[in-house]
Amino acid sequence: MKKFIFLFVAVIGFTVASKAQVNVSVNIGAQPAWGPTGYDHVDYYYLPDIDCYYDVPNKVYVYPNGNSWVRAKQLPAKYRNVDLYNAHKVVINGDKRPYQNAAKYRQEYGGYKGKHDQSPIRDSKEEKYFESKGHPQHSQWQKDHKNNGKKGNNRNNRDDRQGPDRH
Repeated sequence: MKKFIFLFVAVIGFTVASKAQVNVSVNIGAQPAWGPTGYDHVDYYYLPDIDCYYDVPNKVYVYPNGNSWVRAKQLPAKYRNVDLYNAHKVVINGDKRPYQNAAKYRQEYGGYKGKHDQSPIRDSKEEKYFESKGHPQHSQWQKDHKNNGKKGNNRNNRDDRQGPDRH
């Protein structure tokens, strides 16, 4: 009986673990070209150099304005001289509104201010990053991706016409 219970718990645990892994989304294509390499999924970047956030899925910056936080497609003029390709980015996942915990993130990551120690997606040679719209290889990746998607469905493909008996 103990073996049966152990086996049952092991199978349930494996099933739950498998589902957890499947539910992890990949959003490399949504990440900006200035984002750091090494992450398949990002919710937010914290930018210690300017004490702002970038909401990756919504493609907006979140920055302080007095006692509130503003969401905008572009940074205000006072931040426009910041080189996001060279500024340090901290990846934040799982916190739906990290700017509401700004003091925590300032304390934890303020030491990264001024560090230029990350390779941006734009400079990566890894093909998975070509999906990012700001990557220099994005246009070619897009063409290749469309062509690869059509090959299996193309009825004019010679191999498809020959069929299994005619090789």
